Amino acid sequence: MKRQQYFKHKKRRKFSKKLGLFMIGLFCAVAVSLLSLRIYAQVAGAPPLTVPKASIFLDSQNNTIGDYFTEERRYWTELKDISPYLIDATVAVEDKDFYEHGGFDYSRIAGAVLADIKAGSKVQGASTLTQQYARNLYLTHEKSWNRKINEALYAYRLELFYSKDEILEGYLNTVYYGHGMYGAEAASRYFYGKSAKDLTLAEATMLAGVPKGPSYYSPLNNLEKATNRQQVILRLMNEQGIITADEQTRATKEPLAFKSDEWIATKSIAPYFLDVVWNEASDILESKNLAISGGGWTIQTTLNQAHQRAAEDAVKKNMPDSELQVGLVSMDNETGFVTALVGGRDYSASSYNRVTLGKRQPGSAIKPILYAAALEKGFNPMSFLDVSETTFTYDSGRADYTPQNVNKKYADHELSMAQAIAISDNVYAVKTLENIGYKPFRDMQKRLGLDYSNDDNPAIALGTTENSLYDLTNAYNIIAAGGEKRKATTILSITDAKGNVVYKYEKPETEQVLSEKDAFVLTQMMTGIFDPVYSDYSPATGLSLRSRMTHTYAAKSGTTNSDQWMLGYTPSLTAGVWNGYDQGKTLSVKDDMAASKQVWIDFMEAALEGKSKESFTIPNGVQPVSIDINSGYLSTSACPDQRVIYMKNEDVPTKKCSTFDFFEKDSWSNVWDMLPGEAFRSFWGSF
Repeated sequence: MKRQQYFKHKKRRKFSKKLGLFMIGLFCAVAVSLLSLRIYAQVAGAPPLTVPKASIFLDSQNNTIGDYFTEERRYWTELKDISPYLIDATVAVEDKDFYEHGGFDYSRIAGAVLADIKAGSKVQGASTLTQQYARNLYLTHEKSWNRKINEALYAYRLELFYSKDEILEGYLNTVYYGHGMYGAEAASRYFYGKSAKDLTLAEATMLAGVPKGPSYYSPLNNLEKATNRQQVILRLMNEQGIITADEQTRATKEPLAFKSDEWIATKSIAPYFLDVVWNEASDILESKNLAISGGGWTIQTTLNQAHQRAAEDAVKKNMPDSELQVGLVSMDNETGFVTALVGGRDYSASSYNRVTLGKRQPGSAIKPILYAAALEKGFNPMSFLDVSETTFTYDSGRADYTPQNVNKKYADHELSMAQAIAISDNVYAVKTLENIGYKPFRDMQKRLGLDYSNDDNPAIALGTTENSLYDLTNAYNIIAAGGEKRKATTILSITDAKGNVVYKYEKPETEQVLSEKDAFVLTQMMTGIFDPVYSDYSPATGLSLRSRMTHTYAAKSGTTNSDQWMLGYTPSLTAGVWNGYDQGKTLSVKDDMAASKQVWIDFMEAALEGKSKESFTIPNGVQPVSIDINSGYLSTSACPDQRVIYMKNEDVPTKKCSTFDFFEKDSWSNVWDMLPGEAFRSFWGSF
């Protein structure tokens, strides 16, 4: 008996010794593993938290008009700017012990392991918020042990190097809420049309239930299932002492208004304009050694939504049912801010921007720039030239050029510059270029920011050098601004993801590229395209729009075989319109050539609706003069074709017009002096 007890005792001691050795070995193994894990984590360092972030676009009044994202639509938001309800609801349903554990919930892990062993595969999750955050940042959602091991390693490193609030903030900014929305801010804007900081308890708990199964628990996909999960979360929050029973009840009964339709509508606002903004912002940030690709930027733009709607409505109303394309851009005269931009008929069909990227021949739309140069070289509105059919030789006599007017006709009398602009006479333009020379014309184009040709070809007077609508409208905007330099811009400010303003628009120093007097005189001549007084030989090119005008406009059209242009301005707003085919095919006179003018006038009238009629300010050194447009002399009652012409003081004529046409538009005073003898003149004068 004693012998048996001895052996039993010896056996127990031997087992205890083995168990002790095993436990010591296990402890050492765990210690070594933990030490190795710690060494690994220290060597590996803090895992990066960088994730793609969407950049937000605002209009000039700080309304959201769109966003730009590379992979995931996400607006990174600090924890303090997220509703406490959403934070508490997320923790309550996803990881109630988040602030107590070190990245792992061992009881949940044990339960999940047993479930997986029983099922023979990876079926149940036990991930903490830290592990989920690690998965969102670095891993896929594959259900495998390999992924879980990597997830654990990343989670350990996150807990080692970052605070709980940093981890929770990261999770709430990376978790997927369905419908392409990543993070609480994007989801809140999408579902409720509001910022995540403004969520109510009911809204927050509904949102917190979505990540478990974004397609299954989205209230937009299945409101009943989403509501049931919301009730589960509210109950958990009550059981955990986060909310009271009364708060739970009120949240249960609160009706929710989902506004995804409104959010989707904002995505269609000015897509061509936003492309221009993104490119301009890229250049600005690059100049500051910042990369726009990181995202998270808030870009306030110059867009005027009323102008943009007017532009889109004008295009929709007036474009014929064909492949004819369109470009429209408007700019504020005072600042050069782009207020509206349409780069084509349908962005979804073609994102090619015909305002900024398409360079085409402007035709007669270049003439105001030519005449600006001519005014500097001594021309004035009443400078007359012979505009009969003329052949010009160039290239040292090796080539010749005979310009034609659109109507294939030529005037049988001289025209003034004011008349030539109004009816867009081509011979006058080429003769003007011949008179002033190529260099002044090139210099003016350069000063106004336009491309120009170095070839001495007379056809360039008629707009054969290609330019974009964007640049040409900016040139007109400079004239509208009294000759003061303007550079079209779409951006007011850029703020980074942390709220730091990295760029703010500052008005550049004043630079006069065209004298105020010449700019004003040119502007007044450009109002003549709507004036019927010039229609004796050929109608003014804008006469068809006159009945629809409620404002004073200065403008010029341009036509080539494949392009139609209309550009003009009031004292406050400049706009340009282009029509043509992407392939450059010939325009149809019947359908195509009317579109640009109709789009332009509809836009201008709508954009200026409710605005008082403006007048261009007369600068010092310029005066209005009543002129007989046929002779260029001061008008009298004997001359029926009169118009008020604005001229520089030094250009005002001294002679008066008469119905006689002796000696090259001589006046009555000249004829009077020719009568024989003082007595005869006295006798004639008595009548």
